[in-house]
Amino acid sequence: MSQELEGINIAILVADGFEQVEMTQPRQAFNDQGASTYIISPMEEQVRGWNHFDKADEFAVDLLLDKANPEDYDALLLPGGVANPDQLRTNETAVKFIKAFFEADKPVAAICHGSWTLIEADVVKGRIITSWPSLKTDLKNAGASWVDQEVVINGNLVSSRNPDDLPAFINTAIALFSSQKVKSQSA
Repeated sequence: MSQELEGINIAILVADGFEQVEMTQPRQAFNDQGASTYIISPMEEQVRGWNHFDKADEFAVDLLLDKANPEDYDALLLPGGVANPDQLRTNETAVKFIKAFFEADKPVAAICHGSWTLIEADVVKGRIITSWPSLKTDLKNAGASWVDQEVVINGNLVSSRNPDDLPAFINTAIALFSSQKVKSQSA
């Protein structure tokens, strides 16, 4: 099996209410490609996923957000779900954590409502992006060009609309994250 992401550390930033499949499927694919993934959260010990409107499974938090350093990670995954990004975008530490990836030109993958946090981090102006349709106006008001596409790559940001887009989202994120590996090895 290919190990395109061997040696890559990926932060997965979530709060309670993330869309479970938008975390678990990419995480599994990244791990299968050799990455090390870490659930980072403002929630202590456990964080709960959701299957749309229904509570789903709990997952162990690898590192409390207050103790996480963006410099320790090569890439960032931002799953959606409505409650998850709504909590994160009002958390100053989460917003700074996200913004640090953009300032360091590290790849970020956001799906569904995950893009909501990017508005608060002030990193969407001038970008082409997709998301869950209800974020269209918010993203446009923040200066982004919103498009209704399965997956969009704009610089070091890959975005998708919803769980139906996961195959394309995952493949594009793996390609983007593996390019980070090449960049870091040549630095």
